[in-house]
Amino acid sequence: MSKVLYNGALQDSEAFGLKLPNRGLAFGDGFFETLIFTENRLRLAADHCQRMQQAAAALYLKLPEPLATPEALESTLAELAAANNLPAARLRLQLWRASGGRYTPLTESAEWLATAESFVADDSPISKVDFALKTHSIYSPLSFCKGPQAWLYVRTAHERQQRGLDEIILCDAAGYVAEAGAAAIFWMKEEVLFTPSLASGCVAGVRRAQVLRAAQAQGIACREGLYSAQDLLAADAAFTANVAAVREVQQIGNVVYKRLSNCLSDLRAC
Repeated sequence: MSKVLYNGALQDSEAFGLKLPNRGLAFGDGFFETLIFTENRLRLAADHCQRMQQAAAALYLKLPEPLATPEALESTLAELAAANNLPAARLRLQLWRASGGRYTPLTESAEWLATAESFVADDSPISKVDFALKTHSIYSPLSFCKGPQAWLYVRTAHERQQRGLDEIILCDAAGYVAEAGAAAIFWMKEEVLFTPSLASGCVAGVRRAQVLRAAQAQGIACREGLYSAQDLLAADAAFTANVAAVREVQQIGNVVYKRLSNCLSDLRAC
């Protein structure tokens, strides 16, 4: 039996609790999803499954059967929520390639881990927001999914905390708005809804897709593109959206926005 050093302590590799070598640890060879289970259903299961299928294809992975369809995904994670006695759960699903090889993988098989914690919705307005100064978004073939570029969001969250902000907005290297620290960013200007395109390096959020569908169903004109910080600052109103919540932005820097309460109540439906 081989030995490993974990925080300076020698341990048997088999007793470590994680099969080694692990490609997720070694190469970040995988991705993750954050999901919400509430009211006996998995929110936006079809959207999550579609993004997972796209991420798996981009990484040359095969989704395990318990996760491969919206129905299987919901059934699998409902079991986890029930086992943890959580009627409302925030779930994290981590996938990585099975062991073997160095940079060149030897298999398309994936291993996975799902964890659950209590979920309490927070749709409260966001008051103190500003643009990131130290980190910018980076477009890549994998920037649409969650995991491969997570260090960007760790750095951005650290800056948000150090500056005492409630939320922070990432732009790309050219200065185009990409997304909030952990959510998509939207704004209204003259009754048109705007959001950055995926070319900005933003995540293809499942709630982002749902908001666009809901807006279009209400007859609201929607635009996706590359927009400057000044475009956002010139908006009439703004809000963020992720799988956990849709939240109104009250102010970015010194710019104060109008209220969007009635519109947001419709866009929150999913």
